[in-house]
Amino acid sequence: MPSAEATLMDKCMKAWRFLYRRGFIEGFGHLSVRVPGTDTYLLTRHSLGRDIVPDDMLVYDMNGSKLGGKGERPGEAPIHHEIYRARPDVHSVIHYHGMHATAFTTSAQHTLRPIHLMGTLFADGLPIYPDPRLVSTTERGVALAQALGHRRAALLYAHGGVVTGEDIEACVAGAFFLEENAHRAYLSCTLGKPQWIDPQLAQDAAAELIRSRGPMRRVWAMVEVEGTA
Repeated sequence: MPSAEATLMDKCMKAWRFLYRRGFIEGFGHLSVRVPGTDTYLLTRHSLGRDIVPDDMLVYDMNGSKLGGKGERPGEAPIHHEIYRARPDVHSVIHYHGMHATAFTTSAQHTLRPIHLMGTLFADGLPIYPDPRLVSTTERGVALAQALGHRRAALLYAHGGVVTGEDIEACVAGAFFLEENAHRAYLSCTLGKPQWIDPQLAQDAAAELIRSRGPMRRVWAMVEVEGTA
C-alpha cells in the first residue's frame, strides 16, 4: 500500500497535469500542498512543463529551507510560504493567471461576484490585491496573505489569482470554479446588466456545497481521468 506521502505526491502530479491540460497553468503558475503532520510543504519547481515527476515537487519547511526535489523554486514562492504561515487551515495553494477572473480586476464597472451556483464557493468575497508586480518578496507575500484574509481566494490586480483549499482536491476545484464563474460573469456582462446571486442566498448555497463536498469530488473525478501521465 502506498505511503501517505507517496499518495500526496501522486495527487500533486495529477493535479498539475489536469491544470496544465485545461489551460490554467501554461507555463505560468504553480501549486503547493502541505505534508500532513509536518511543518513542510511540496511546491512545483520553476519552469515546469506538462510532464512532471516526483523530483519536480520541491520540499520546503516553514523557514524557507529547501529539503528535497530538483530545480529552482518559482519566483513567486512567497505566495505559498506566507499564506501557509498566516493560515493554518490552508493545506493547498494554487496561483494561476486566469483570463476571465483577471479581467475583472481591471474593470471600473464590474466586481466579480457569484453569478453561478458553483461560484457561491466564493460568497465570502474575492478581495483584490492591488499590486500587479510579481509576488517575489517576503513583504509582498505577507501583503497578499493579508489581503486574502480568511477567504478562499483572492485576485491579483492585472495579474492573476490565488486559490486556497483545506486539501488539494478543494483547491483544484476552487481554481476550476473560480474561472468558470468568471467566464459566466463575463458573458452576462456582455449581454447587459449582470444578475449576481443575492449575497445571503450565495452564503446559504455555499454552505450546502461545502458540507456535501460534491463539487470537489466531481472535479477530482475529472482530475483522475485527465491527470494521468
